[in-house]
Amino acid sequence: MTGSVKTILKKIFSIALILNALITIGGVIGILNGFYSTLPFWEPYAPYVINGNLFWLAIIAALVNIFPSASIGRALHTGRFLFHHYVYGLFVFLISAAFITIFTPVSLHRLFFVDSTSVDVNSGRFFLLAGLALFLDDLPDASKRISRFLDWLKLKAYQRRKALFALQTFTGIICLYLSLAIAVFTVQNPARALPDSFLIGSLLITSLTSLALIRRKKWLKITV
Repeated sequence: MTGSVKTILKKIFSIALILNALITIGGVIGILNGFYSTLPFWEPYAPYVINGNLFWLAIIAALVNIFPSASIGRALHTGRFLFHHYVYGLFVFLISAAFITIFTPVSLHRLFFVDSTSVDVNSGRFFLLAGLALFLDDLPDASKRISRFLDWLKLKAYQRRKALFALQTFTGIICLYLSLAIAVFTVQNPARALPDSFLIGSLLITSLTSLALIRRKKWLKITV
């Protein structure tokens, strides 16, 4: 029984890492949108973040983390309750999309391009990404065609594993810098404490995930 609980907790941990990566991407997309739409008049979190373009590296860090994070869960055998959990992920995603469309003033395609403190908007964002995380974690089981495509991507990743390892190291360090820089900015601008705290937390977790995966040499140990 203890082994089963441990397996389930590891699975939840794997999905949580994927979700955090998606939250990081979602948060950074909004910053980059504001940065490019107001050029050259606004630098996000200046002067502590030296250049807004660095946020692209946070997106790369999150993307590079997704595969090894998912592999933690894929190695476990948790069984399934009625359906594969990509079905539940799709269900959560669609319900969240409907909620956002009906009950919030933000259109779905603009959801991650607006700066909002609305509980409804941010709850919708979270559950939309949670559904996507569940779906991505179980993506190879969604169809044989997708599974073959992912196997092809895995082969390409294997061929470039040293470059991916180096990229994860570099972008993970940048994420740590961004989280600390935004934290210092927020101390100086306490009105931003609530919205910025989520971004600081997600960037920090993305960085720590990168550093932990680097320590375990996950990309270097990839097999085909």
